[in-house]
Amino acid sequence: MRKNTVEQKRILVLGAGVMQLPALRWARDRGWEVYVADGNSAAPGVELADHFVPVDLTDIEGMISAAGEIHAQNRLHGVFTAGTDFSYTVARVAEALQLPGLRPEVALNASYKNRMRRVFSEKGVPSPRFCELPPEAEVETALEILELPLVVKPVDNMGARGIRRVDTISEYRNAVQEARRFSRAGIVIVEEFIAGREFSIDALVVDGELHFTGIADRHIFFPPYFIEMGHTIPTHCNAEIVEPVKTAFSKAVRALDIQNGAAKGDVKWDGTQAVIGEVAARLSGGYMSGWTFPYSSGVELTGSALQLAVGSRSFSLSPVRDWVSAERAFISIPGKVSAVEYSQQARSFPWIQEMFIRVKAGDEVSFPTNNVEKCGNFISAASNRKAAVEAAEKACRTVFVRLQPNEAATRRFLFGEKEKWIPDAFQIEHEANRTALAEMSTYNDKRSSYKQMSGQNSQQRPIKVAVIPLPSIGQEKSTDWHGTGFAEAWEKALELGSADVADGQESADIVVGEVFWTAFMRGGIQGAVWLIESIRQSGRKCCNGAT
Repeated sequence: MRKNTVEQKRILVLGAGVMQLPALRWARDRGWEVYVADGNSAAPGVELADHFVPVDLTDIEGMISAAGEIHAQNRLHGVFTAGTDFSYTVARVAEALQLPGLRPEVALNASYKNRMRRVFSEKGVPSPRFCELPPEAEVETALEILELPLVVKPVDNMGARGIRRVDTISEYRNAVQEARRFSRAGIVIVEEFIAGREFSIDALVVDGELHFTGIADRHIFFPPYFIEMGHTIPTHCNAEIVEPVKTAFSKAVRALDIQNGAAKGDVKWDGTQAVIGEVAARLSGGYMSGWTFPYSSGVELTGSALQLAVGSRSFSLSPVRDWVSAERAFISIPGKVSAVEYSQQARSFPWIQEMFIRVKAGDEVSFPTNNVEKCGNFISAASNRKAAVEAAEKACRTVFVRLQPNEAATRRFLFGEKEKWIPDAFQIEHEANRTALAEMSTYNDKRSSYKQMSGQNSQQRPIKVAVIPLPSIGQEKSTDWHGTGFAEAWEKALELGSADVADGQESADIVVGEVFWTAFMRGGIQGAVWLIESIRQSGRKCCNGAT
């Protein structure tokens, strides 16, 4: 039921996706009249709004026109976004309608990485050395100024799309071409690579005064890409690191001249100083501002930002509790999704607060090269860090993305030429297991002899598959991308694939050995189950030469 308020506000929210849901719910729950604009009428936030405005968010003039029509008929009090690339559009609409908001130039500088880097360079904000590559620029220009390793980025995208580290000239050229594909403006920025731990920061600026509202540890994996497999808030780092990080962020916000509104930052600590990755003039995406910060602090940051967007200052940012919230992602090897299983079991674990499943049966999935290609997320919150982290990670290990058998993309990933940047799910390190694997048979189809012995037609029942085990599975210590241990993953692969352990006494139709362990080590539980199910469906040919 919607709450009645003394003074009802009308708010235009840009974006009706998942990252805008906290804003839409907060405003609706307080009796505000909510307009939501999006190019997708099926976006999940549409049903939470009182009015849907079907405008593509990239169409700035169209958005100004649509907002102007609304304002003329029913006065708007503010315009808002969170977790999108469109803070400049918000600023333009606010300016046109004389609503509270940032100056468009400020939003533009906080939206385009090349403009941002220029501002930081001019104002002495610690940030990487950089070079811009407009569409007409020679690719080699950056190499005349900067030294490898470098980071190549589109200037106007988020979610790490089109961003990668490069260590060679060949990688560099390919990366520039790929980054241009992700840039609406066709502009690429090349900057020096800064190693070190990374932080996410959310803040509100009220009349020029910066209020920090959350500092989280970011967990980045899979170089040369920058895949955030989660974050944990608050940071576990001590003041000797946190204070310089906050100081650098404050300097960046002042340099951008954000006076009233949200500010989101990515900051690195290189071991000696804090270096600004970027600052956006909006609340963060990645489930931080709308979920993990409220769970950890008890403060509805999105609500405070909405009130600021309509010109109100009647909110408090003081934490009411001191909890830890952890967000973790789960990913997939390449293929086509058959089913997403055990998600509700994972959702029911203690301390799990939220679950976001981003894929469904029939979707094509890949090993992520950006943060949009992950399969889903779990969010936990608990009174201590250990409980929160373990809960989120356990949930990600529990959910299972089953892939359709015999898909070419999965086969190539498991048995084709490896992309070196993708680590194998597991390594075999124990000498006894290595020796056994080297001597192990690959594939044995026993169906003809079994049929003769039993007098049954094996095609009238499910094909039984058994797997030759390694002699010392419990001695292997490696874990997969989600932290699942070797022995646990082996047991789950057999269970999920409905396969037996080959011991010489089993009544299996097909016994697999080395080929199973190849799929298991490369693709983890998913790869092993895919192999078992593909063998049932098409036999030996599913391995495409691997056997």
